[in-house]
Amino acid sequence: MNQTQSTAAEWGSDVMAATLRDLGLRYIALNPGASFRGLHDSLVNATGGDPEILLCIHEEAAVAIAHGWAKVTGRPMAVALHSNVGLMHGSMGIFNAFCDRVPMVVVGATGPLDAARRRPWIEWIHTAQDQGGLVRDFIKWDDQPGSVAAARDALIRGAAIAATAPRGPVYINIDATLQEEPVTAPLPDPDIARRGAPPAAAPAAAAVAEAVRLLDGARNVVVLMGRMSRDPADWARRVALVERLGAGVVTDFKTGATFPSAHPAVAGRAGYFPDAAAKDAIAAADVILNLDWLDFGGTLRSVFGTGPVPARIIAASLDCHAHRGWSKDGGAPYPADVTFLNEPDQVVAALADALGAGPAAAAAVPPPPPAVADDGPLTPQDVAAVLRTSLALSVTCLVRAPLSWTGADWPVDHPLGALGYDGGGGIGSGCGMAVGAALALRDAGKGVLPLAVLGDGDFLMNASALWTGVNRSVPLLVVVLNNRSFYNDEVHQETVARHRGRPPENKTVGIVLDQPAVDISAVARGFGAWSPGLLRSAGALRGALDEALAVLATGGTAVLEVETAKGYAPSMATALRTGG
Repeated sequence: MNQTQSTAAEWGSDVMAATLRDLGLRYIALNPGASFRGLHDSLVNATGGDPEILLCIHEEAAVAIAHGWAKVTGRPMAVALHSNVGLMHGSMGIFNAFCDRVPMVVVGATGPLDAARRRPWIEWIHTAQDQGGLVRDFIKWDDQPGSVAAARDALIRGAAIAATAPRGPVYINIDATLQEEPVTAPLPDPDIARRGAPPAAAPAAAAVAEAVRLLDGARNVVVLMGRMSRDPADWARRVALVERLGAGVVTDFKTGATFPSAHPAVAGRAGYFPDAAAKDAIAAADVILNLDWLDFGGTLRSVFGTGPVPARIIAASLDCHAHRGWSKDGGAPYPADVTFLNEPDQVVAALADALGAGPAAAAAVPPPPPAVADDGPLTPQDVAAVLRTSLALSVTCLVRAPLSWTGADWPVDHPLGALGYDGGGGIGSGCGMAVGAALALRDAGKGVLPLAVLGDGDFLMNASALWTGVNRSVPLLVVVLNNRSFYNDEVHQETVARHRGRPPENKTVGIVLDQPAVDISAVARGFGAWSPGLLRSAGALRGALDEALAVLATGGTAVLEVETAKGYAPSMATALRTGG
């Protein structure tokens, strides 16, 4: 890693831009703002375009792009947010990143904090006393440094904190005056290479021994695969451990690919909630291994109610270090007989070594998707089947899936097979996350095809994010399932209406997107993507996919708008109506 070349810096922002460069932050996503005009100039003129600016049309898109990047790479991207207003725009994306435990370095700006130096009007409304207070409840750490040297140290410290598990966004707010302050003397060498994220601690030997004792003596082990790494070696160790134990496995569609879907150990199908088969497997277990499962306590309650859990529980997670009073994303409390304060794949490796797990068996091949006739209306499941068939020759990364899909619709056989959901359930981040993930996949050069399948509502909330990908020639395939509704809430409104004895046919009021129907293809074309218009059949979708792949081959973005019937898979609809 290079050292900060602060001796050549003329302005405070030159030091800050050089620090971002020397931290290895490849990109900085931003929508321009006067509060960081000094930093912007330095990024362009003092560091030679390193980090590279990703121009975004909206701050929420900038944060979502950094989120998608981190979900593929495991590393932070920088984001610059203009003053208090940009931070408010980007705060939804920051909350998503926090809940999803992904690293991100958010650089804010304000001021001048010295009131005597503010320009009339605009610099008064864009200055806040404690700007970090807007997001402090859902970030890992924040700072508002008072000097150029302190700003450099804050960026270095923030990047290390963001990259330390449990990972998350940090916020460093830099006064506009500091950015535009001349550097009159060289700053001391910051020794960046010695100030990174600390190495992870090994699992405690006593805990490993006790876990091995419980696992070796168990008749029926079930492993819940939650937040896990994208490392192929970690993937192989998970399979090897499960096969050594003869365990069952439950996976989660929200966290993405963690285990091969077609492996005989898998119980049920990955979903946003465990299905009946997964719950039966958990209920029958005498030992449950919780590998950072999202809301493990809530899942136990859905299986065992409020009574005691008869199984012995081994839990591996660092998530308790991210829990804050304001956000309840940590989920319900749960019991454990052995607790590891480690990342789950560290624990898998330690257990696999202690138990003498051998190499994983050859992966099972997922069953072929069902045939879909060329003509006739399409369900979301039909679209999944057509995509699986048409993209069978490509190694595909499902960056985002609609709420109407489960792991049965999109089985996975490699760590990038699916990236999961957005973390905070906020909707509207799909396009941005797709661009960020596609950028990371392109830069990795592994020939993985990025696919985002979005609902029409998610797409329309921040379609402008597509422009950044088009601008940077990032290959990306987006499929929009257009049922002209925020359909998730139709299910909820119908449930409430039936419970109250009111007309269920009124469930669409205030929810459907008609009168006029939005021309999603035209929206996509407006941001520079290729989009052929509304597709109403499997035959039309297949033909459009051939053209879309040709667009991707030239570095383009293709958006396929598909008319679909409203509905969810039965297990998902039941879960929504019953609260999971």
